[in-house]
Amino acid sequence: MFLPTERTWCLFVRLKRSCRASFFSYRSMRTEKPAPFPAFLRQYSSKAVKDVVDMGQFPAENIRNFSIIAHVDHGKSTLADRLLEITGAIAKTDQNKQVLDKLQVERERGITVKAQTASLFYNQDGTNYLLNLIDTPGHVDFSYEVSRSLSACQGVLLVIDANEGIQAQTVANFYLAFEAQLSVVPVINKIDLKNADPERVEKQIEKIFDIPKEDCIRISAKLGTNVERVLQAVIERIPPPTVSARDPLKALVFDSTFDPYRGVIANIALFGGEVHKGHKITSAYTKKTYEVNQIGILTPSEQPTPKLYAGQVGYLIAGMKETAEAQIGDTLFSHKQPVEPLPGFKSAKPMVFAGMYPVDQSEYGNLKSAIEKLTLNDSSVTVHRDSSLALGAGWRLGFLGLLHMEVFNQRLEQEYNTSVILTAPTVPYKAVLSSAQLIKAHGENEITIINPAEFPDKQAVVEYLEPTVMGTIIAPDEYLGKIISLCQTRRAVQKDLVYIDDHRVMLKYLFPLNEIVVDFYDALKSLSSGYASFDYEDAGYQSADLVKMDILLNGNAVEELITIVHEDKVYKEGKAMCERLSEIIPRQLFEIAIQAAVGKKIIARETVKPYRKNVLAKCYGGDISRKMKLLKRQAEGKKKLRKIGSVEVPKDAFITVLKRQPDK
Repeated sequence: MFLPTERTWCLFVRLKRSCRASFFSYRSMRTEKPAPFPAFLRQYSSKAVKDVVDMGQFPAENIRNFSIIAHVDHGKSTLADRLLEITGAIAKTDQNKQVLDKLQVERERGITVKAQTASLFYNQDGTNYLLNLIDTPGHVDFSYEVSRSLSACQGVLLVIDANEGIQAQTVANFYLAFEAQLSVVPVINKIDLKNADPERVEKQIEKIFDIPKEDCIRISAKLGTNVERVLQAVIERIPPPTVSARDPLKALVFDSTFDPYRGVIANIALFGGEVHKGHKITSAYTKKTYEVNQIGILTPSEQPTPKLYAGQVGYLIAGMKETAEAQIGDTLFSHKQPVEPLPGFKSAKPMVFAGMYPVDQSEYGNLKSAIEKLTLNDSSVTVHRDSSLALGAGWRLGFLGLLHMEVFNQRLEQEYNTSVILTAPTVPYKAVLSSAQLIKAHGENEITIINPAEFPDKQAVVEYLEPTVMGTIIAPDEYLGKIISLCQTRRAVQKDLVYIDDHRVMLKYLFPLNEIVVDFYDALKSLSSGYASFDYEDAGYQSADLVKMDILLNGNAVEELITIVHEDKVYKEGKAMCERLSEIIPRQLFEIAIQAAVGKKIIARETVKPYRKNVLAKCYGGDISRKMKLLKRQAEGKKKLRKIGSVEVPKDAFITVLKRQPDK
């Protein structure tokens, strides 16, 4: 089969144009503007063939697999851009900003929410090295992405802002790398800023992480200052993978995406053997056998290669057409050589649950398909079937945090063109049952409640348990008093207080998860002028006095607005929710009574006044009885309308209603 090169294509198009002309002119052929080379043929051009990389020239000792980890906005993506430029993976232009942040939601929000991989080629002292880089998110809600990325690495670059110093997520990410026994290379970024103080940051690193300050590398990723030293440190300080190409094939699937034409695209790290096109491989999870259609590396765009060898990271397409076939943490091995599966990943523990329903029930099938494909790319989301009297069939989804939930919803709208209704987010509670009948029905005496509507009555329960987290706050000491007051209003218990330098303090608090999940981070940033940082980790369950609070609209309970509240805060929360709902729900032609109730007891009420026509406008004087008759008729009409009228809650109200007012 003949495939034209770019030059022969241009000559062909010129000749075709000249034949159409009324006379043939060789000169016009030579001076005419060349025709653009079609994109679909470019991949087959001679240049593309020359660019095919032989991965066999990179033995395991010349491979370095590393991640970039840091707190939010400390310059991970900017450093990744500079590393891509220095190694020639992308051209040096002013347009290179967040090259690895490919999702629209990442561009709009300016944060990384999805770990991305890139293979870099670098020559040092005459030796060619293959550097596999993974850029990771920095927000606490996406820590599962970080932990999965670290499983494919032997070392990390710990990036720290020279102005802000060590933050809460810096500490959390360091301990993730430390527990995985990875080599840590500290990189102090943004030394070009006016208020940068790298000496102070070096002292913090030495005090908290016990890393000598001589090991720190000072850089400016924005200007490219000293970035070359980072690559040299990666080669010198991060060990190569301890694998062998002679072993049987053993590949870990650490990420995957879904393409509607090619099926599942799996990101793999090879811990043994080699894989090539046409190779018969088997999944340890599904036990199904596939034939490899394409393998390659990400540079950061897909670049097919003939083979991948042990220690290398790349992508694989093997005809997996169903989302259920690609399991994150799965082990792929050669069809004829079974191996012991790799440990995989610890399942993500959801911190927030919310109901998700299609706006129109006719879109249920499309939304189901979209959720399946998106959860393939974001495996930290848990999915359970659910239904609601008001909203119909849907799902109860588990997320790692509120930002994670908002990003997931935004990706559904942008990538799959779906519109959904999200209910108020809740946390998973537990109840120890006392009723023998309920224990028999559930098969155990302790149940987990992810849907507030299923919260059991107090008479059938020995005690309720609420989830707790160990929160870490790092802030300037001038805000210490305000932060302690905020934590006390959220029922937190102080566990530790340490000064990490002369002006910054690190606090550890045990929080009830329900108190921080919605808006604690916003309140903390507000009172500290944006200088405080916050991170948390699971700390188990504790006993608590909890009650179920219903929201009634004209006497009808709204299942989607049921919340679980601590007994001490029920009156305050009920009043606040009624007030916020009265601002959100649009006025009708009839009066709307918004009530908060615990059991049969009404604890708060707000009223949305109806629109009212002036029925007395046509009465110019006359007897008062005539006016009273018109007003009475209007009141009776509104009373009748109130009985048959329905109140629609706007779909954005379910999250907005839980936002607290700033703590006084």
